[in-house]
Amino acid sequence: RSKFRDQPGIGKQSQPLAKNDGESQSGFHKSWALLLLLLISIPLLYVLWSGIPSLLNATLSSRDTQILQAFRARMKKLKTTYQSQDPNLWKRTHVFLEKHLNASHLHLEPAILLFTAGQEAEKALRCLSNEIADAVAFSQNATTIQINGADKAILDSDIVKLEVDNELSSGFREGKKVAVVHRFELLPAGSTLIFYKYCDHENAAFKDVALLLTVLLDEQSLRRSITFQEVEEKVRDFLWEKFTSSDVPSSYNSMDTDKLSGLWSRISHLVLPVWPEKGLPVEGCT
Repeated sequence: RSKFRDQPGIGKQSQPLAKNDGESQSGFHKSWALLLLLLISIPLLYVLWSGIPSLLNATLSSRDTQILQAFRARMKKLKTTYQSQDPNLWKRTHVFLEKHLNASHLHLEPAILLFTAGQEAEKALRCLSNEIADAVAFSQNATTIQINGADKAILDSDIVKLEVDNELSSGFREGKKVAVVHRFELLPAGSTLIFYKYCDHENAAFKDVALLLTVLLDEQSLRRSITFQEVEEKVRDFLWEKFTSSDVPSSYNSMDTDKLSGLWSRISHLVLPVWPEKGLPVEGCT
């Protein structure tokens, strides 16, 4: 009698082992298939993902080019109309605004320009600032915000501050890209503190916009030989006298030299003189 007869289960143990061996092979094949899929998918995803920024950059670059070309064309046309202006006005304005318009650069702060003139160039000051603002807006398929200090000169400072804040914030939210503030010196002094909000170098409420301010000086004319630094100092002193003089109305009392100093540092990024122009139409600017 065989010693194995008392162990009938022994002969059947090979079947579960064979089954387990088959499952192991199946799992092994699945693991290899998954690994192979990962090896193929990861490079493919990387190629696709790395291509997305390139596609976005290409789109931005194309839009960037269109914006700059439109801006340059408008500025070139302006130079033929305003032939009495200093070549450095065009050069500085062009470089400053092109840098702002270049959408490939992250906007860290708004573009602030201040144009000034003597009494004889009042019309050129108004028209040229409007035209440059329109060139910036047109290149971005947008429109401008117009604020006239002369219309607000006799109003209460707090009311003007609220009005200006509302006009700027609502306009920029609607997609307007440029604001022109004419006769900045005529705004009630306290109301101008709202420009802290819009002209701050890094904390401005809107960073992808441009603000053009104009200041008409009391003197009849500016000498052609005046330097840009002298122009800046002249406008600064003029606004100091205008906004902090003791004989101004009570609505000006909320302004002081420290606040004005802070304001000036925000609006004096680029101060440029405008000269009178012959041949401008009696009505309108074009």
